[in-house]
Amino acid sequence: MSITDVPVIVAAALLVEAHRQLEAHARNTRTKRQRRMWTRQWLQKRNQLSHMGLIRELQENNPHDFRNYLRMSEDSFYVLLAAVEPYIRRENTRMRAAVPVDKRLAVTLRFLATGRSMQDLHYCAAISRSLLSVIIPETCNAIVSALHRTYMPFPETQDDWKQISHGFQQQWQFPNCGGALDGKHVRITQPPHSGSFFYNYKGYFSVILMALVNANYEFISVAVGINGRVSDGGVLEHTDFGDRLKKHKLALPPNCDTTENMNFVFVGDEAFPLHPNLLKPFSQKTLTPEQRIFNYRLSRARRVVENAFGIMANRFRVFHTALNMKLSSIDSVVLACCVLHNFLLRRDASAYSPPQYVDSVDPANGDVTQGEWRLDEHRVSGLESLGSGRNSDDATICREKYCDFFNGPGAVPWQHLQQ
Repeated sequence: MSITDVPVIVAAALLVEAHRQLEAHARNTRTKRQRRMWTRQWLQKRNQLSHMGLIRELQENNPHDFRNYLRMSEDSFYVLLAAVEPYIRRENTRMRAAVPVDKRLAVTLRFLATGRSMQDLHYCAAISRSLLSVIIPETCNAIVSALHRTYMPFPETQDDWKQISHGFQQQWQFPNCGGALDGKHVRITQPPHSGSFFYNYKGYFSVILMALVNANYEFISVAVGINGRVSDGGVLEHTDFGDRLKKHKLALPPNCDTTENMNFVFVGDEAFPLHPNLLKPFSQKTLTPEQRIFNYRLSRARRVVENAFGIMANRFRVFHTALNMKLSSIDSVVLACCVLHNFLLRRDASAYSPPQYVDSVDPANGDVTQGEWRLDEHRVSGLESLGSGRNSDDATICREKYCDFFNGPGAVPWQHLQQ
């Protein structure tokens, strides 16, 4: 090495050192930037800035407003909280504190009660939108898991079905009835890459909620998620209840245990196919006086499912919006509303569904007073009506027997006043 090479070597060493320092500075900058952007500082003040302070104030001084805010009383809220806590509790980590269980439940109930966007809830709950999109479906799943066995058990024995039919006989003078059946369209935003698969006959995107309801407006069985394009009674075939009905696996009471030895039945509207165990109205085109009376008596029993949907959609205003979530999350939200509907009917019926809120019938003359839920213009839309189609002989005979019964031994004094 000559003396002239020394400056070159020194310069190279200086360049290497400078490059190393630049890389170290870049790493430090990236680390600081990532840590700085981990969460916004105001979100770290969740306890001070979220709506939980308002909820505590309402809880202590304004129980009526508390009920309006979360759609349930304080007592019901804490019963629900105890039920779902094992499913939704999360542990704190070194990076950040977990959202407490009561806050998870409160923001989910507020979403169901209002249908507000994640952007809006993000500010009032002081929870990031990405975390809300996880918390809300998780909590809805927890509600279903914790409550459905108690508040929505499916009838498994003949005695279970007989108990339901007793309610229809007592309240609606319809014998041998295991429930009123109907389906509704739940509005959604168009799922990515779905084309017209969820586009219904009403002109918007939807999934279908199919439900069986007892005489007390409680859901017996629900199924959700069928694409809105299937807009007629064929929806029934896509449900577990419809499959079990078709295969005679519902453990229904035999005719020897029913009124007048008639088939044990369910009631529906024109959207459904006539079946030996599923009654629907006669076509409106050529009605005899006897058939008109049958249709009237059927419509009285079928009102319970219309009222159940109406009450739920007006108490849980999430049904007034187009749900903008993953399809699996939409299913969770709808199912949670159905289970909460039953839960609140049993625990908070006087506030959740007061007498004037549902349809009522004057026992003296059969006059129907429409419930207040019908005054709201936003409703969950029904299914498209089927044509008359071709009915099986057994199904036709079953309906004729009920028609004869309502015009004979099963007549009520005021049914002719409704014609």
